[in-house]
Amino acid sequence: VLITGMSGLIGGLLRRHLEQTGGYELTALNRRPVEGVSCFRADISNLESIMPAFEGQDIVVHLAARLGRDSWDALLSANVIGTYNVFEAARLAGVKRVVFASSGATVSGIELESPYDAIRAGRYDDVPVDFPKVTHETVRPKGIYGAAKVWGEALGRHFSDDYGLSVLCVRIGRVQESNRPSNAWGRSVHLSHRHISQILQRCIDAPDNLLYDVFLATSNNRWGYRDLEHARELLGYVPQDSA
Repeated sequence: VLITGMSGLIGGLLRRHLEQTGGYELTALNRRPVEGVSCFRADISNLESIMPAFEGQDIVVHLAARLGRDSWDALLSANVIGTYNVFEAARLAGVKRVVFASSGATVSGIELESPYDAIRAGRYDDVPVDFPKVTHETVRPKGIYGAAKVWGEALGRHFSDDYGLSVLCVRIGRVQESNRPSNAWGRSVHLSHRHISQILQRCIDAPDNLLYDVFLATSNNRWGYRDLEHARELLGYVPQDSA
């Protein structure tokens, strides 16, 4: 398993989880050195420089990305060009599957509408009992960052359809270093350290015939508005933690 961006918060969590589980040979593709594992140091914006890291890999978990607060140039380099390079390097190397770290920002534009705006603000008295959950089929990106993650999902569909590469996209909720939400919005989209590691591992281990899909990922939050049923049915993802 090759993990891009292993030095980040989620990359570190996944590494420790897989090392504790056992049975995985881990390699990092990272700009900074990562101690204790085989590590290729390169920038994903340069296809030629990253290609050696993909040789002999079965699965790639693509976590490396710039954040929503970063500039357009940074997002273009890492989240648009870099994501293409990761898929292309995986295809050329004969990798079986790419697990793409997408984002809840692909759907969080829906928070401009009722009742999701009330959930975000913590106005729970304004939320009907049976409000409709947002599903994995919804696309309503927030900002350039969210739009770039939609691009990554669409690109994955192309590589899956045209080249037979298995691509599983995880729309990751809010993962905090403190492992706890800090406001009302965070209580809605919180994703615990245990659960981000769990759903990524389930994507790694998913059956080979699962060629493309998109999964929403949060913990089992009381005011969560993102539907987890699809991930439960196809991956067996059943979170117990809540915000």
